[in-house]
Amino acid sequence: MNLATLPTEARNPASEEIDRLSTLDMLRVINTEDAGVTTAVAAELPRIAAAVDAIAGRFAKGGRLFYIGAGTSGRLGVLDASECPPTFSVPATLFQGIIAGGDGALRNSSEGSEDSPEQGAVDLAARGFADLDALIGIAASGRTPYVLGALAYARKLGALTVSLACVPGSEMAALADIAIAPVTGPEILTGSTRLKAGTATKLVLNMISTGVMIRAGSVYGNLMVNVQPSNAKLVDRARRIIAAATGVDEVTAARLLAEGGTVKTAIVMQKLSLDRAGAEARLRAATGNLSEVLRQTP
Repeated sequence: MNLATLPTEARNPASEEIDRLSTLDMLRVINTEDAGVTTAVAAELPRIAAAVDAIAGRFAKGGRLFYIGAGTSGRLGVLDASECPPTFSVPATLFQGIIAGGDGALRNSSEGSEDSPEQGAVDLAARGFADLDALIGIAASGRTPYVLGALAYARKLGALTVSLACVPGSEMAALADIAIAPVTGPEILTGSTRLKAGTATKLVLNMISTGVMIRAGSVYGNLMVNVQPSNAKLVDRARRIIAAATGVDEVTAARLLAEGGTVKTAIVMQKLSLDRAGAEARLRAATGNLSEVLRQTP
């Protein structure tokens, strides 16, 4: 697909005279355009759900999730991957973000790096990517050579491939088991896909990682029971989560956290009247799924 014909490269009639508007009217135009992003994402919910279930299935077999992209798309993938370990207490290897040009490209533009499909495959292979793993290839245009190379490599291995683009019928979609395409249309600044397309990408990645972790049992109700209490803010949050899940006051919640060491252990200790060893044994038997532990108890 020719770049010039992509919806993301078209001129947006709503912003053709944006440089002549007052600041407030300029922002109103941007805000109105942004409001359509959620509608574009909503249209893709069935495919996002399919991706969540397929990735969760890979995790259950020992697989991992990789994101790969260039520029804004690569940065958003790295961002989502980096936020999962502290949120869900998972190893840093479970979610991995790869950006064209390496980590230096997170801060400094490395636009030429995206033009090599071979490098996409090399960078993925260097992480030990295997058939049990899943790959989300991210590119607003759906045609970035670096991402296409990585998707082709993953597909050849028999891994799960997911494409995330903001145009329909992309080249990336042809290489993907699941193709997600929130069509966000022309940008406020012609071709600047860090705007609406970037917002849509962030929303979809948030849904996928959060949904996969919910399916994996890392959430109890809407409580982040896998949170790592690694600083003062997170210790406070952990205590409040224990209090909300068990009905105890925060003083008791603090004691339970100190005795149990983790939020989930503390909750099981309180709700099932167990000591730490007993609570940890129950959690191990349910592969850490707190809901499962509590559901199986008469």
